[in-house]
Amino acid sequence: MKIQVHVSDVKVGMFIHDICANWMDYPFWSGPSAINSSDDLKKLKNCGIKYVWIDPSKGLGAESCNEVLTQEDENRKISSVLHDAMVVTHQSGRCVNLNEELDSARKILANARKQVVTMFHEARMGKALQVDGAMTVVDEVNRSITRNSNALLSLVRLKNKNDYTYMHSVAVCALMIALGKQLGIEGEQLQLLGMAGLFHDIGKAMIPAAVLNKPGKLTDEEFAIIKKHPTLGWKILKKLPDFHDVILDVALHHHERIDGAGYPGRRQGEALTLAARMAAVCDVYDAITSARCYKNAWEPAEAIRKMASWQCGNFDLQVFHAFVKTVGIYPVGTLVKLKSGRMAVVIEQTEKSLITPIVKAFFSVTSKMFITPEILNLDKLRDSIESIEAPDKWGFNLQTVIETLN
Repeated sequence: MKIQVHVSDVKVGMFIHDICANWMDYPFWSGPSAINSSDDLKKLKNCGIKYVWIDPSKGLGAESCNEVLTQEDENRKISSVLHDAMVVTHQSGRCVNLNEELDSARKILANARKQVVTMFHEARMGKALQVDGAMTVVDEVNRSITRNSNALLSLVRLKNKNDYTYMHSVAVCALMIALGKQLGIEGEQLQLLGMAGLFHDIGKAMIPAAVLNKPGKLTDEEFAIIKKHPTLGWKILKKLPDFHDVILDVALHHHERIDGAGYPGRRQGEALTLAARMAAVCDVYDAITSARCYKNAWEPAEAIRKMASWQCGNFDLQVFHAFVKTVGIYPVGTLVKLKSGRMAVVIEQTEKSLITPIVKAFFSVTSKMFITPEILNLDKLRDSIESIEAPDKWGFNLQTVIETLN
């Protein structure tokens, strides 16, 4: 059994199974490992992580630890964090069905990618950024999300590793708009949130590719270079005439944390604007659900649970709850196994509860064969989700599954 302990109780000889923190902020963490020396222990205790999971079967136990949490305790904690997001309180209208909007969403994303590639190239060359194309992208994304948010949000997550830097900007743009709608933000302010998401990582254009795309864990020196991108982005955008403060603020502060452990300014609490708090959540969610050059993607539902476990100190609770309502506890694109013995992919959230989404069943676990796709509203059936599944485990290409279940 894995046990969660405070980092101050960790000793040489313990085996660290996982860290209780957003791994993007701790690039030295490359997976389960033993604490074999005092240098290992010192590095862990000085890095800012508060809790870790240890595996007593592979190292010292937790008998002398002051704070101990079991996986059962952790599950209760996560359930408590997610409880207030269980009931959907607001949904934007959906004018078209998912299949119809998927075609439009593909075209929007293709155009958005071209615009972001151009934007990053202009930044690298020291040229003034052309914002008209960016505004067009934001308008198109906004309209797509208004028609049916599930289409674009499901496709933008399925980016490849080589496209990550560019499509991550598009994804955060879309998530900021969808989250803004959930929070009741409209008009110009909503457009500004979309623009902020699109430009939030422009500073990465100035980071050496060898560091930005390094396939292995970063050294302390390399991570220090990466951490410059918010300030570099702010400086790039500051040169543009009449660029709104919301966009500048998000570029500079999207890696700040509520408890002050973020960067570059270690701002915390009320010192962070609503836009920066929103960007922190959207940025992390897309990053951990995307395949990176050094880490595989987490499934959307797993990502939501992980973020819930990190919530205290990392994210604004109200914003995080709104985000969960935006994407779902079982986000669109999540592969699930139903109690009826069928595999299904989540295609939409229901109006009453985030734990009973609308799914499309397409595979029989019993016969191990594809079946005629069937749409199931779990809010109106006795069938329910038994478990979240990894597409790789079943040999499914999730992008193909989503795009061919018409």
